[in-house]
Amino acid sequence: MKMILSSALVLLLSACASDYSFNSNLNGEAIDDYFKASDVTLYEGDTLPKGHYELKGLVQGESCQADINAVPASLADARTEARRAAADKNANGIIIKQCVMFEEAAQGCISRALCVGQAIKTATPE
Repeated sequence: MKMILSSALVLLLSACASDYSFNSNLNGEAIDDYFKASDVTLYEGDTLPKGHYELKGLVQGESCQADINAVPASLADARTEARRAAADKNANGIIIKQCVMFEEAAQGCISRALCVGQAIKTATPE
């Protein structure tokens, strides 16, 4: 029994030692760019940042459903794009001023979501 168990263990470990390569569609050099929106705190509605903050500028984010088979536009995607634009301005927060959903086709989009806000830099991230 010990012989069978040890043979199975050796066989299993030798399979792990094979020359395996991993391929991904993620760009290793741009990995920080993929997640930079998560470094920006979202302030919306009555929620405002505590303490002092510096205005970095106006930003916007857009979500567009380009064709009938594409994913419909969403406000969440538009907010994420606005957060990404705020990160590009070295901001660590964004105060969303207005989000609008356009359901009728216009400007090359079947449906469209747009969010506008102010990029801000707070003293300490919250």
